[in-house]
Amino acid sequence: MALAQPRLASASIPKGVFVKTDLQARKFNHVFKWFDQNGDGWVTQDDVETMAGLFSAVAEENDQKNRSAMKRGFPHWWTLLLDAREDKASERIGKQEFIRIMDAVVIAPKNFEIAVVGIVDGLLGALDRDGNGSLSREEYVRMYEALGIPPTTSGEAFRRLDRNGDGELSHSEFHQAIVEYYLSSDPNAPGNWLLGSLDALD
Repeated sequence: MALAQPRLASASIPKGVFVKTDLQARKFNHVFKWFDQNGDGWVTQDDVETMAGLFSAVAEENDQKNRSAMKRGFPHWWTLLLDAREDKASERIGKQEFIRIMDAVVIAPKNFEIAVVGIVDGLLGALDRDGNGSLSREEYVRMYEALGIPPTTSGEAFRRLDRNGDGELSHSEFHQAIVEYYLSSDPNAPGNWLLGSLDALD
């Protein structure tokens, strides 16, 4: 699946600009490890295509709405990375540059809505097959297992993200966790557990 590259506003950023907090750097580092699907220390178009395939495969085959939403988000994310890289001749992104671009470009409001929130909306829509507006613990764990996150990690994350303790993770609770993971510098934010314990993943 070739990733189409949408037209974007300029994503250039000054050299040397880096993340605002150590906590955000750690969280973006975990996102880098997740995106680096072959573990070679670089994020490439092949890695991003693999991620897009993992996410879209969670949806039922006839669920074109949510599959398309997820497939749109990943090309946008990859284009943001390419447009903001310092070495324009390179087709791969290293960890430090990935973290820098995440902070300076990807989490900018307009880009964040398309690249991150759009993927999340598609994922939630695909998993909420009974249309009740929430995910059970089993659905949540199964979702992350399909995305390469082990049940021991996602199970504890679910407990922390289920803020009202009703045994269901509502779409609003999950959206809040996404926002906290990518945007918050609060070390106690439950959303920091989106991909599991930061200590365990370091």
